[in-house]
Amino acid sequence: MLIDLSAILRGDIRELEIDGEIFPDAAPYGIEYLPGVRISGVVRGSGGLVTLTSRVKVPYRGECARCLDPIEALLEFDFDRTIVTEGTLSDEVLEEKADEYLVLKRGILEPDEAIIESIFLELPSRLLCSPDCRGLCPKCGKKMIGDECGCAPREIDPRWSKLKALLESEDE
Repeated sequence: MLIDLSAILRGDIRELEIDGEIFPDAAPYGIEYLPGVRISGVVRGSGGLVTLTSRVKVPYRGECARCLDPIEALLEFDFDRTIVTEGTLSDEVLEEKADEYLVLKRGILEPDEAIIESIFLELPSRLLCSPDCRGLCPKCGKKMIGDECGCAPREIDPRWSKLKALLESEDE
């Protein structure tokens, strides 16, 4: 997405509303972006300071890390940056504070790369269908619902049967 800020830089306007679609090409492993990754917000110029205040919405799909059920969700987060013209700050400062600044080149702002990087950082590291998902039964492979999957109670490994007998005799 290219945003022309020349009117703000000239002082003709103070605010410019933005609403556009971004097309990230690569997603983290196990996640697929759905169409409609959007950014909407306002670029404001006031007293020589130009800022971008926006909201990013990212529809995505993947599968639960515990039970492998398909998941479709919407990631929403704020994306706010101070806009500086090219050559204003040193490369070292821009590298160190990349999460604070966007660089304006010849009056045109290209926020896509910074937004895509923020999407990677905001996505959950593990997708879960619900926080209390119990995953799959190690015995039958069915999804655990509550504490049950339908299998018989867990069998004791025969190598530990002597230890179990000792513990039961101590309890008596």
